[in-house]
Amino acid sequence: MCGIIGYVGKENALPVLIEGLRRESYRGYDSSGVVVFGKDAQIVKAVGKLEALEEKLGSFRIQGGLGVGHVRWATHGGVTEENAHPHADCNGNIFVVHNGIIENYRILREKLEKRGHTFASQTDTEVLSHLIEDFFEGNLEDAVRKALQLVRGTYGLVVIAKQDPEKLVAARLSSPLVLATNTEGGYVASDPAALVSHSNKMVFLEDGEVAVITEHGFQVSDLFNVSKVKEAVELEWSVEEAQKGGYEHFMLKEIMEQSESILNSLRGRLVEKEGKAKLGGLDPVKDRLQNVDRLIISGMGTAYIAALVGEYMLEEHVGIPVEAENAAEFRYRKPIISDNTAFLAISQSGETADTLGALREAKEKGAFTLGIVNAVGATVSRETAAGVYNHAGPEIGVASTKAFTSQLVVLALLTLYLGRQRGMSLVTGQRIAKELGRIPELVRRILDQADRIAVLAEKYWKYSNFLYIGRKYNYPIALEGALKLKEISYTHAEGYGAGEMKHGPIALIDENFPTIAIVPSDSVYEKMISNIQEIKTRKGPVIAIATEGNTEIGDIADDVIYIPKTLEMLTPILAVIPLQLFAYFFGVAKGYDVDKPRNLAKSVTVE
Repeated sequence: MCGIIGYVGKENALPVLIEGLRRESYRGYDSSGVVVFGKDAQIVKAVGKLEALEEKLGSFRIQGGLGVGHVRWATHGGVTEENAHPHADCNGNIFVVHNGIIENYRILREKLEKRGHTFASQTDTEVLSHLIEDFFEGNLEDAVRKALQLVRGTYGLVVIAKQDPEKLVAARLSSPLVLATNTEGGYVASDPAALVSHSNKMVFLEDGEVAVITEHGFQVSDLFNVSKVKEAVELEWSVEEAQKGGYEHFMLKEIMEQSESILNSLRGRLVEKEGKAKLGGLDPVKDRLQNVDRLIISGMGTAYIAALVGEYMLEEHVGIPVEAENAAEFRYRKPIISDNTAFLAISQSGETADTLGALREAKEKGAFTLGIVNAVGATVSRETAAGVYNHAGPEIGVASTKAFTSQLVVLALLTLYLGRQRGMSLVTGQRIAKELGRIPELVRRILDQADRIAVLAEKYWKYSNFLYIGRKYNYPIALEGALKLKEISYTHAEGYGAGEMKHGPIALIDENFPTIAIVPSDSVYEKMISNIQEIKTRKGPVIAIATEGNTEIGDIADDVIYIPKTLEMLTPILAVIPLQLFAYFFGVAKGYDVDKPRNLAKSVTVE
């Protein structure tokens, strides 16, 4: 959730730090700070938006070629300047920025206080600066390695020291860090987005690794100073992709990009004539996949909802038992896993703490691990045996939109890939492949209705409660639609399987409680119509998401948004897009910052 940036080189560090923090600020934060080494260490912190830090910096003359910066999302200690990073040791020599949680910080702090250390904050992070100080004898990386051997928890941290200048020391355990270099110096950040303007070739640190970065390059070792050889990964993202492109908000830009982002997820992966999907990331393990007799799909938030859709797709067309699991709960159960169980982790960032925890639990129990990830080089992609990249491009808005639809597309490709391994007919494979190829154009047709959906949002934005209902493939989309409205507009919304209505939720319905019903012309259409009639009988307003050509639905629902006809298994990809647009325009109508919803962060890297 927090963001880190560090620079050492020939240029003035401060502009590099501010630019990097701005590119990482989409992750969610409540305070920020920088420290730059010139003639002396100059540290400035501020609460609130990054603009507050920049305003304070206006009264300082900060020059120097070494520095670190941080945007913080509070965990330990309140939102204050004292608790903002960077944190210093007692002597103002060592400065630390840190993402993660130090679980044994209380024990360490008590020991350090007994040794005479004085603390200035309530944070767990400050323990690191004092602990490193305790081991410091002139060489910063040695002190960092020794200190981290006593730490229990998670960390992505960057450290600098006045008494060992001209270097950054970075270390990682379950919290991402990426390095880059160019002719101007060396860089480190928690997110590649902070570095793309400096280089598109990056090195991702693994857990337990320590990097020493200078203006001339870097060296990587483990905590015991055993050297590691690292290879750079070339990213496809450009700086321009992280800009708004003329749209008012990143969220709207990313919704409107979905025809293209889905095309990118499909590019080169469909073999329509043979009715197959070509997934290069899975080909090396295709023989192992044929022996899988059970699949667990796990994620958090929107990724978990994608897993629920995938459960329907894979069970129906591949013919193996599939379970969608909330990652936060999975790791604390005692799941029964056999040698032929596969575990599929879904994460946009590839750094979601709970998903990584579930993945590691499954791996320890012997599961064959797979991943669906959007961020190249992310931890999920490195810790799984095989997987598929989304290729959706960077997603800046906190509420996931294009990453979600790309996840659904990849799950459909996976269904086609595994289905053709296991007896799916050529005709069925060709039909799915052909229809997948049409999806980008069908999505574009829905996006062309954006103005009409904006009018609907204007009509309904004063309502305080919403119910979203769907069945079968679109039950998860009801959950996702409700989640988007909650995230973006802070409006109470509930997603339900429509069959649950008579078992409780219908008690809520009256003229002030609208329902959004996802009712495409599919195998459960008649069931959905019955549920909508129940709502209308109780005077509940209804917005229907229906298939083009359905004239009946207009006589039942108050308002209708039409989506093109497609295969039942692919309707969720189309049905969710009007719900994304409705939530976006609803939040805008209420005057909220839809790119940065309160209390939320883009990448949840702590439990």
